[in-house]
Amino acid sequence: MITLKEKIGYGFGDAASSMFWKIFGMYSLFFYTDVFGITAAAAGTMFLVARLWDSFFDVFVGIVSDRTCTRWGKYRPYLLWFAVPFAVMGIITFFVPDFGQTGKLIYAYVTYSLMMIVYSLINVPYASLLGVISPDPIERNSLASYRMSFAFIGSFVTFMLLQPLIDFFAKTFDSGSVTQTAQATESSVSTSPVGWVMGVGAIGILCVILFLLCFRWTKERVTQIETEKNVSVKQDLKDLLHNVPWWILVATGLAALLFNAIRDSVAIYFFRDFVKVNYRMPGTNWDMTTIYFLVGQAANLIGVMAAPSISAKYGKKKTYMLAILFAGILSTGFYFIPNNIVWILIFQFAISVFAGYVLPLLWSMFADIVDHQELQTGRRATGLIFSSSSMSQKLGWAFGAALSGWILALFKYAPDAVEQTQQTLFGEHIMISLIPAVCCLIAFFGMMFYPLTDKKVKEIAEELNVRRQHAK
Repeated sequence: MITLKEKIGYGFGDAASSMFWKIFGMYSLFFYTDVFGITAAAAGTMFLVARLWDSFFDVFVGIVSDRTCTRWGKYRPYLLWFAVPFAVMGIITFFVPDFGQTGKLIYAYVTYSLMMIVYSLINVPYASLLGVISPDPIERNSLASYRMSFAFIGSFVTFMLLQPLIDFFAKTFDSGSVTQTAQATESSVSTSPVGWVMGVGAIGILCVILFLLCFRWTKERVTQIETEKNVSVKQDLKDLLHNVPWWILVATGLAALLFNAIRDSVAIYFFRDFVKVNYRMPGTNWDMTTIYFLVGQAANLIGVMAAPSISAKYGKKKTYMLAILFAGILSTGFYFIPNNIVWILIFQFAISVFAGYVLPLLWSMFADIVDHQELQTGRRATGLIFSSSSMSQKLGWAFGAALSGWILALFKYAPDAVEQTQQTLFGEHIMISLIPAVCCLIAFFGMMFYPLTDKKVKEIAEELNVRRQHAK
């Protein structure tokens, strides 16, 4: 039986990861176009290149972590080793150097790529912990729910703190950003470089604390059977590539993450250019974009918390399919609602509840695939398989961020324009509604072919338990 403290400790790890991941997913395109000073197309291409190769680096980290042996276990040590580099690299990434356009682009490629490498080195082993804390599928489902609950709590904290922190540091330390800050109080977050680097730094310190608590409060319990050891990397990869449920889950996960990535990347532009509601919440200084994000995270959290009980009743596969289908239907409806903040927030809440069901189910299903492959091959390649889930996450965000930058460029987005053209506004509108709906449809049809039902997963777990008892 896993204690509440350990479940919370495990959740802290994804809270820390999500704090930075939401900055990358929801703010980085805006940062690179309006603060750092490169074009939307250049930023989109940079996101794709950096995250594409880094996605495959995740597999390398998974292979290495599977073969790591320390007194703390295989996966937990990475939380200790890379917590501080994670925060430091985040600060360096959001620093704006006094370079020309070419120098800035090179700096962006190098620092963003290094940030993604450090993210992999801590996040892949963290994700793999889910497969070794407990062998019980029900406990793993609970752990996945705690993980995603704390992920959304971490995201919620980022949305609450980042914009006010950036505005605060801009006003306090950047005398040259008076005009920028004044504009921000009316429409959007400040574009002060000092505000951004210090705001991200403050979030980074909190991430370090949470990673170290995750390391301290968790324990690895599932160990390899002796016959599993000394299996070649080539054999592990060959086994994975022949794993049909893995292929299906990676594809559907990629589509679901594209849905989130495109919606999130364009939100700042959509509110500033299309909605144009100049409002700041008294006492917090949150603008409408931040409020929109916070409503979404609160709704996501409701979905995450409800996912275990609903999936226990109806099954993971059916729950996933229904959730992604309704998210797609509501995203389509988002295009047709009036340009009214009440309607926008209502639909954001409803879409995000259904989207919240999806992610914990994905992570729990990857743990099921670890068991499936162990039964088929006799090898428990936990790190490798969970690295593939991280790979699909990064690929989703890579293509989503790249597509967002390219679509903005296609629709002639101009960072310095006082008013965007109708063509640009149309592009921003479909990016937050119709294009994500298509991604949901792809994920829905892909999941129809997923073979690991809850009954099958239970049978696999029971057979593996018998094997482990005999191996002792």
